[in-house]
Amino acid sequence: MIGIIDYGMGNLRSVQKAFQFIGREALIAKKPKDLEECDKIVLPGVGAFEDAMNTIKNLGFDEAVYRSIEQGKYFLGICLGMQMVFDKSYENGEFKGLGLIPGEVVRLPETVKIPQIGWNNLNVKMREPLYNGLEESPYVYFVHSYHLETQAPVVSATTFYGKEIQVAVQKDNIFALQFHPEKSGDTGLRILKNFAALK
Repeated sequence: MIGIIDYGMGNLRSVQKAFQFIGREALIAKKPKDLEECDKIVLPGVGAFEDAMNTIKNLGFDEAVYRSIEQGKYFLGICLGMQMVFDKSYENGEFKGLGLIPGEVVRLPETVKIPQIGWNNLNVKMREPLYNGLEESPYVYFVHSYHLETQAPVVSATTFYGKEIQVAVQKDNIFALQFHPEKSGDTGLRILKNFAALK
């Protein structure tokens, strides 16, 4: 069972429908206890970093995420959910994230149109396991104004938008994507299928 965390700020239904389309049952988790029956956890999200982190902590989902990952459950952060994986964000201030992987979230360069909205291709750094079966430089769909900066050897894909930016990571049982796989057509569905197939 795949658990999709509901903290009031995610594109939950489209993520759920994408998993259902590939034949995988996905539960909308409205409280932390709902995640106990799930073997994979998805943290989607759109909106402001500070509000999202505050809501997740107030609902107790932060502790549930930590427990799930310690238990070896696979975790996938999407868009804002990806950004919350890291130490901090500088969106409208400086705010702590979940701290699952070292890194900071900073604003896109002022030399480009902000936000980045639309399709862009990936430079895949780690093909295993999420990008198996995809073309060399697959196109995916982005909507974001901030991006990751990390020195840790965890970056699984980058894209070019004014400069090379880090847009996907993986470390042990933790995966995170700045782009929206549920809006990325067959490519995104294949990425979700690869995640759902992890054992």
